[in-house]
Amino acid sequence: MGFILSLSGRSTGRTGRWRIALIVSCALSSPLAYATANTSLPAAVRAAWAAHPAAAATEQTLAAASARAQAAARPLYNPELEFAVDDVGDERTTAAGLALTLDWLGKRTARSAVGEAERALVEAEAMARRDGFARSWLHAWADRLAAQRRLALGAQRVGLVQRFAELAERQLAVGDISSLERDLALLARDETRAEQATLLADAAAADESLRAVGGRASDLPEAAASEVPPGLPDGSDRLDAVPEQRIALAQSQRAERAVTVAERDRRPDPTLSLRGGQVDIGNVTDSVVGLSITVPLFVRNSYRAEAVAARADSVAASAEQQRVGLESEAAAERARATYTAVRDAWSQWSTSPGTDVDARAVLLEKLWRAGELSTADYLIQLQQTVDTALAGADLQGRVWRAYVDALYATGRLDAWIGFDSLNTEVSR
Repeated sequence: MGFILSLSGRSTGRTGRWRIALIVSCALSSPLAYATANTSLPAAVRAAWAAHPAAAATEQTLAAASARAQAAARPLYNPELEFAVDDVGDERTTAAGLALTLDWLGKRTARSAVGEAERALVEAEAMARRDGFARSWLHAWADRLAAQRRLALGAQRVGLVQRFAELAERQLAVGDISSLERDLALLARDETRAEQATLLADAAAADESLRAVGGRASDLPEAAASEVPPGLPDGSDRLDAVPEQRIALAQSQRAERAVTVAERDRRPDPTLSLRGGQVDIGNVTDSVVGLSITVPLFVRNSYRAEAVAARADSVAASAEQQRVGLESEAAAERARATYTAVRDAWSQWSTSPGTDVDARAVLLEKLWRAGELSTADYLIQLQQTVDTALAGADLQGRVWRAYVDALYATGRLDAWIGFDSLNTEVSR
């Protein structure tokens, strides 16, 4: 149970004013109070991704995929050079030849298409990795935002309840309250100190989660106490840009092109050989020229099973793409509904008269001083006031998390952050 007390204009005293100044100074010197004016939230995400090791790893993965795509587009066969010498009795034959297997059925073109599809798949996976990083970063930022808000409320609560305990001591000295009521105030003071330690631990855990994804508290933009994201526009979803959708489409395209490769691998490629040399028979020398064509016979292995497997993989990948599409539509609808509900709850919370903690605390203190509220009733109602404030801090963090999830599920997170688009087969 937590307690908070807003100072009234009466009997503050020198010590009370000093504590107020200290609390305000601590709040203003915290990272919460200093928003980075020149750094927007999307810019902070871009900077964190650029500095994170995952970005370098992704860049090298893309470079490797591009190199493999270039390799797949190269010719399948290299020429073969042959040199032969036959010496039988008086006859000696010396010849040199060149052989080349001809790709006359377009196998190179088919393999190049598969290589491009493989590159597109790697790029789709890279974009999913980048979007996943951005989502995790923004979630950690929202959690830290809520933790910092709660920590600021806790710091204010510790100072104010300490003052309330001292006020209770003075009231006991003049006989206005009983020792039992004074003890309740002291218990409230001790409990707020213990709860502040928990809030400090929660804030440290939130900072750790943010640092794990490359966030630094000194470079973070902070949302205002009443700031929440805007509503989602209607009719602008890009489900084809959802990371899971991009990957499923790239996998389907790769499997479809692999069928063409498997079908063309079932047809043999001829090898053309050209030879030239000379024949020496005794004292007679004559030139020879030879041309041959060899064609492998796919008798023992027709490679039909590979083609059947490729077609089955293509059908399975197409069905998987449809499944992912259905799940993406459902996820987008759920994310939209969740964000709308959470944002509406925030709007209702922020406009409710019960959320004005200062006004509520001043009123409760006046009633307590006038003897219209017992100390126990005062503390119970004060607890409700604090719970309302803490719930608001948590709710603001949940609004930001729901907004990020909605952007991700509707395929607009890339555009909102301003990441550079990758030129993939999926997007063309």
